[in-house]
Amino acid sequence: MNRLATMALLCGALCGTAVAAHAAGDAVRGERLHVDCLGCHGTELYVPPRAKVKTLAALKQETERWNDRMNPKFTKQEIEDLVAYLNRDFYKFRN
Repeated sequence: MNRLATMALLCGALCGTAVAAHAAGDAVRGERLHVDCLGCHGTELYVPPRAKVKTLAALKQETERWNDRMNPKFTKQEIEDLVAYLNRDFYKFRN
């Protein structure tokens, strides 16, 4: 296989991985799960001037951190769903 074909295959594999990582959460499910969060705070935390999260990775980290206060806790997939919802409707970070 020549170099160009090898590079095209590698790029395709890497791009496919990036798409899969972006699609890890279901924003529709996350929106339904978010109702549990509203028991303690509203959505004002997600918009300026109160929004402190600046990256998608930080959004996931904060969601995981606050999950420690939940009872029952969200699963890993539910965290991904919440992050997908929050990013879709409020933060709009790119991968």
